[in-house]
Amino acid sequence: MGRTPVTSQDTAGPFALRADDRDRLLHHLGTAVRRARSARSGEALGSITVPVPAGTDPTAVVVASRRAGEPWFVMEQPDRDGAALAALGCAAHLEARGPDRFATVAKRWAELAASAACDEPGDGPRGAGPVAVGGFAFADEGGAAPHWTGFAPASLHLPEVSIARRGADARMTVTALARPDDTPEDLLARLEERLDAMRAERLPLLDPDPLDRPRVASAMPPEHYEGAVARGVERIVAGDLEKVVLAREVQVHAAAPHDPGAVLGVLREAFPSCYIVCAGRGESAFLAASPELLIARDGMRAGTLALAGSTRRSADPSVDDHLGEALLQSAKDRAEQAIVTRRIERSLRPFSVWVTAAEEPQVVKVANIQHLATPIRAQLARPVPVVELAGLLHPTPAVGGEPLARAAPLIPELEGLDRGWYAGPVGWTDIAQDGEFCVALRSALLTGTVARCYAGVGVVRDSDPAAELAETEMKLQALLPVLAL
Repeated sequence: MGRTPVTSQDTAGPFALRADDRDRLLHHLGTAVRRARSARSGEALGSITVPVPAGTDPTAVVVASRRAGEPWFVMEQPDRDGAALAALGCAAHLEARGPDRFATVAKRWAELAASAACDEPGDGPRGAGPVAVGGFAFADEGGAAPHWTGFAPASLHLPEVSIARRGADARMTVTALARPDDTPEDLLARLEERLDAMRAERLPLLDPDPLDRPRVASAMPPEHYEGAVARGVERIVAGDLEKVVLAREVQVHAAAPHDPGAVLGVLREAFPSCYIVCAGRGESAFLAASPELLIARDGMRAGTLALAGSTRRSADPSVDDHLGEALLQSAKDRAEQAIVTRRIERSLRPFSVWVTAAEEPQVVKVANIQHLATPIRAQLARPVPVVELAGLLHPTPAVGGEPLARAAPLIPELEGLDRGWYAGPVGWTDIAQDGEFCVALRSALLTGTVARCYAGVGVVRDSDPAAELAETEMKLQALLPVLAL
């Protein structure tokens, strides 16, 4: 992959394949068809990865080139040297539900990955090569409400086209799923038709002055949420559990359909240190600006972040620093942070040679909020796939509760809503079973003119219902100002 990147001057379009790349793809597709004819599953992957111009914006390409109703995906962390992965189309869809959903999807992906006829891994950005992208609902059977249609409890897809970027290095991967009756030439023709239709455009802009202002309303009255927090505290004081995380939903009703591409553009400018993610399904798009990494795996190394405890930001640097220091000294927030850290360490330890957490939490500042965070690293004892690691950790006490067995049934009882993918893992995995999943916080589901925004807080013994309601309002400010323009 050391050739000169393809350019629009060399080809019919900015993403058309060079002649040698086309020949290599045809060769891999021929191998995939032969493997499909002998495989028990009757399927195999054929794929190539090629460089694209350094100025390529993966998110903008996918937003401009997506077809109506098809799955699409974006995951960016701008402050991490412009790290981005965006995916388009669907060669294969992996879905599952129930308590074994992570393991089921991981096994299915491992089978597809083992069948792949593709380029040898290079030195490109993480996520270059065949990948499965998507996410998981918070609950094993989550997403049953009609507005979550298309967002199965476990839903990963193998895209036809994906673009990974890190710094100035951008690579495009083109993939087809071959079956016994396919021919390499037909598969190639379909992929080239896809590439010919792709466009390199800027992300759309939000209308700064819409004719009709959106209407913002809680799905349930604020008093309902305060009552839920109070009942949660009662259960904690009674000794039933240590912590329970409770979320609320706020809806934004606009005169015109919400544009996920325009919202993504604003989020990545406003929250460059966060994971900016979007998963499109049917006519809906689920997006988030999350500060929380659930799990990243790179070979035998794994990393995660225990995130719990929050306070506001201030435009005055001295006040902002004072708020952060007060957060560090808060007994309530430190206790909440310790609960999350202990559970993550316990979950990773049986699968690791060693697990280590920072001795003290640190303050992580994003645009409108500060958090307590403890980085955690592990050396794996065996190559557990990143999807299975996500299943081992999810849900952490930062989004569920402790102990989980008692918190899990209490959450829907008190919240009265279907979280769907809110607070679930969203991310990607490659054919080496490496990858990265964040926790879908500060998130919203966009469907036509309705945006459903979600935010939650950890309820512990010392929680005050009014203060916890105020914290959800602070967290909702990541998305409400964007969607309610």
